[in-house]
Amino acid sequence: MSRFALRAITFKRATILTHPIRSLTLQHQPHPLPLPANTSSVSTLSRIRMLSFLSRKGANTTINTDNTTSDTMTHQKTDQEWRTVLSPEQFRVLRQKGTERPNTSEYNKHTDKGVYSCAACQTPLYTSSTKFNSGCGWPAFFDAIPGAVGRHADPDGHRIEIVCNACGGHLGHVFKGEGFPNPTDERHCVNGISLKFQPGDGEA
Repeated sequence: MSRFALRAITFKRATILTHPIRSLTLQHQPHPLPLPANTSSVSTLSRIRMLSFLSRKGANTTINTDNTTSDTMTHQKTDQEWRTVLSPEQFRVLRQKGTERPNTSEYNKHTDKGVYSCAACQTPLYTSSTKFNSGCGWPAFFDAIPGAVGRHADPDGHRIEIVCNACGGHLGHVFKGEGFPNPTDERHCVNGISLKFQPGDGEA
């Protein structure tokens, strides 16, 4: 091998070693995805494959709908602050994503006209005009007040969680295509303890 060919190979190797890829960015990924603590031994190709896999799994995915969670919540508190304004059961459901027992809510078969607001931050969420009797054991609505309720992929990978857009409080889940005779063919299955009713004309 000639001296010039050897120098060319040496220069090319040095260029590769001194110009590593410093970071990888996955487009359209709203939150950073976790990588192993020891990333020094992970090749660039392996990192790309890892990010692609996590993306397909839907890590930290937000479902884009007409009522999506806003980037900035208007009512934010620490867990300790929420504990001072919520009952233990409200905290369990709203802040820890719990579920109340079926057929126990005072709003399950509630038919009065008015507005249902978030029990945590008092933001109006639903009106009585969209409430219906689904027979599921929890208050049911076929639509929310525009912009009030956000939707996220549930950690179980099957359901869609619904939350208060103002404070992030857990409301329940939304189901579509069940055949209920309503304009949206949706059922917002809401924990009654997450709601606070205000009598009125049923309009927000």
